[in-house]
Amino acid sequence: MALTIRDVARAAGVSTATVSRALRGMGNVDPRTRSRIVAIAQEMKFSISPTASRLATGRTGVIGIVTPYIGRWYFTEVFAGLEAGLASYDVELLLHATGLPGGPPHEVDAAMRLRRRVDGVIVLGLPPEMVRSEGLHELDVPVVLLGSAIPGLASVSIDDRAGAHVAVRHLVDKGHTRIGLISGRHESSMFVPENDRLAGYLDALSEADLPASEQVREYGHFTLRGGGQAMATLLELPQPPTAVFCMSDEMAFGAIRTMNRGGLAPGRDVALVGFDGHDLASAFDLSTIEQPVRELGRQAAEMVMNAIAGTTHPEQRVLPTMLSARGTTALPPRRASVANR
Repeated sequence: MALTIRDVARAAGVSTATVSRALRGMGNVDPRTRSRIVAIAQEMKFSISPTASRLATGRTGVIGIVTPYIGRWYFTEVFAGLEAGLASYDVELLLHATGLPGGPPHEVDAAMRLRRRVDGVIVLGLPPEMVRSEGLHELDVPVVLLGSAIPGLASVSIDDRAGAHVAVRHLVDKGHTRIGLISGRHESSMFVPENDRLAGYLDALSEADLPASEQVREYGHFTLRGGGQAMATLLELPQPPTAVFCMSDEMAFGAIRTMNRGGLAPGRDVALVGFDGHDLASAFDLSTIEQPVRELGRQAAEMVMNAIAGTTHPEQRVLPTMLSARGTTALPPRRASVANR
């Protein structure tokens, strides 16, 4: 007769739920008890099955991931962090892509799709409005937000406003007084990071008593192509900016390409600061605000697993960012207008 989880529990003198938690690497098990259970299971040549685990604990062994995007750099880096954080747990992932506000309607909303199918949910990069409208905050399982925060829910994020302020202050300290902006969208954004980065840009200009002209703000849609088009528009102004803050490194890469094609040198003719800490930032010699993207994913995974195990209460973590100054901000502003080159 095949061994069951009850046989291991009887041999270890513990409950089947404790055996399941111990063999799946879940929390809330004393380390000495876990070691003893693992040793007994190995001696009995028993390995836990998903079916047995569900029967013993009432759990699904599935973590839901809700995200607006899948293929963009930031989200692939977050997924890598999530994978690292969940590697020691016997869980599977159920992915739900929401799309963007104003896009085609969903056949099934996130909460309806995930309810009774997951043990916990990690929500990536969605604004509080979408978290509420999707009903995610009302799920009867632990929910962790990554990139935004709602009172009462666990979250891990960065201070986008402070990061943008540091970026623009860096340009001010280099002597720039006409500082442009390449942001995301024409319409009012629902997304917290974008709004906070705009606020940080405006904070730094206000502190330096510099104008915050909308004339030197363009939209790059967080893509390389969009960043290039936005920079082309800024360079065509009668008085183009001597420095530009890009809300993402990918838009900054597009801006650099446009400048290179026009015979302009980033850092000499127009200074640039990006935001993200993209893998290619150093190759482009781009000054940028680095955020710990993979660590955000890893900590979100840790938080949701601890919440499932009942070992923590909801907390809101804010991870630090840092400025990496490179060649695109190495020199003071040129007084000659780049429009006359």
